[in-house]
Amino acid sequence: MEKVIGLITCNYSAKESSALTESRPVASLPYFSRYRLVDFALSNLVNCGIRTVGMVMPYNYRSIIDHVGSGKDWDLDRKNGGLFILPGSAFGTSRTGARFLLRDLIHNKAYFTRSNADAVICSTANFVFNIDLDEVYEAHKASGADITVLTKTASEKDADVTAFDVIDGRVQGVRQGVNFGDTMFLDCFVINRQLLLDMFDWYAPTDYLDLFEAMTGDFGRVDVRTYEFGGYVAPIFNKRSYFRANMDLLDPRITAELFPADRSIKTKTHDTPPAKFEVGSRVLNSAVASGDRIYGSVSDSILGRNVIVEAGATVRNSIVMQGCVVKSGARVENAIVDRGNVVPAGTELRGTPEEVLITEKAHE
Repeated sequence: MEKVIGLITCNYSAKESSALTESRPVASLPYFSRYRLVDFALSNLVNCGIRTVGMVMPYNYRSIIDHVGSGKDWDLDRKNGGLFILPGSAFGTSRTGARFLLRDLIHNKAYFTRSNADAVICSTANFVFNIDLDEVYEAHKASGADITVLTKTASEKDADVTAFDVIDGRVQGVRQGVNFGDTMFLDCFVINRQLLLDMFDWYAPTDYLDLFEAMTGDFGRVDVRTYEFGGYVAPIFNKRSYFRANMDLLDPRITAELFPADRSIKTKTHDTPPAKFEVGSRVLNSAVASGDRIYGSVSDSILGRNVIVEAGATVRNSIVMQGCVVKSGARVENAIVDRGNVVPAGTELRGTPEEVLITEKAHE
């Protein structure tokens, strides 16, 4: 993988607005207590040996920079290669479904021209999966394809996921939205570097389009092949899919698949003491992060770092993010409590399994 560089695009947002993404991009959403969504894309690239990674930033990039820093926790703070922070579109993110906006790629042409890599692996941060990209790259070279896209058979309808029309493993067309049984794009692909540079010239007049939208009509001359992934995948485009993707990890089988010992998901390290379960507390089927202090009752829930659940408080089927305090007698159920919130004593925050309640991030 010495001849491969990586690129992660973070300059997009979910089409469906949510309190969760008003103050942060999708890429920096907290996930399963201690991670951020971008950790999976970064770790997939680094775990296969890639040591040069560019990240296209959105306008509200502060939380991403705060998390990734110099890339030290992913072994990307180095003299040769390393982590490159790249500017995104001046007017923020695209709400049309574009995740590989040509304008962002063309504006960062120097990142690609200054490299002598043979190929580029591009990814977004809105899909959660753990894959050996070395195998994908080897399959790409063996097939002789111009582009190899990572795909999976859709198990349900999703209007936000991109679908490919495929015949004999070769992409013939692209469209927005998948139905059960369709070939869905996991927003990750391998492309020959010189071809990508050529495409900057081909599609310069349509730089407002997504790369694959611009390619419509050219699938006859550009050989785009699929690589089917059979593991766990969670597309995250709205609050419902975000909540479900977190709750999936309370299933130990999914957790074991997503976090194998030989292919770890790396994240920013924190010097935080272990969680403390006080006398009288009750915790069942939950993920509790370091720094938490539990006096009350927690079940079927995910708690971020430094969360306090006081005596007499109850948290059920919910996500409580970093630094929150659930006061005595409070009840949180079917909810997402964003970071830094204090749930007052005796208060009830309750949504439904179909419509999860969200409290916005506390002002810092």
